[in-house]
Amino acid sequence: MGTLNDTVALMLSGDYKDRFKAEYYQLKIRHEKLLNMLARHDTGTLDFEPTCAIGLLAEQCGAMGHYLRILEARAKAEGIALD
Repeated sequence: MGTLNDTVALMLSGDYKDRFKAEYYQLKIRHEKLLNMLARHDTGTLDFEPTCAIGLLAEQCGAMGHYLRILEARAKAEGIALD
């Protein structure tokens, strides 16, 4: 899954496993984008100034990473393959 648009079919599926995958992929995409933004901020290459504190964004990124790990554990427990 490269973009959020790539997850639409899964998100609209009647199968809860597909919707679970969509949730996981969407979170993963957003998490990676936030990680990238924070890295660019740290290197001084971010082309805008965030309106909220970087610490708050870092905290959000950590929570997203934690949520990803929970979804991965749940996927394993439920036999849902996350490609």
